Amino acid sequence: MMKINDKITIEDWELTEQFTRASGPGGQNVNKVSSAVELRFEAERSPNLPDPVKRRLRRLAGRRWTKDGAVVLQVSEERSQARNREIARERLAELIGKACEKPKRRIPTKVSKNQKRKRVEAKKKRGEVKALRGKVDGV
Repeated sequence: MMKINDKITIEDWELTEQFTRASGPGGQNVNKVSSAVELRFEAERSPNLPDPVKRRLRRLAGRRWTKDGAVVLQVSEERSQARNREIARERLAELIGKACEKPKRRIPTKVSKNQKRKRVEAKKKRGEVKALRGKVDGV
């Protein structure tokens, strides 16, 4: 069981782990030991996640979200299978934690009339300076 926050916990049956041989650090050990982990979390079918959290998780997961509604994380950073497993679980918890945060609603603001006036005056002034440049006629 994985605890995300006070309200959300992920049961073990919702997670599946698959171990494969990894590239990267480990020398000859890499060729013998399946140390890379692929953690799969069935997010769409999870009874512990509320719908808004699922929607935000889908957006945050991006390419890691599969068509059947699962989040797939692949980790092969360490030599140790156990450490890669820990990293994958930490990343999943972090991702779900971010999805739990409700984004602040943006309040659109308007440019004040004074700012608009100042901008137009500055543009006119700059235009006048540029208009004075150029060839002088009659000399």
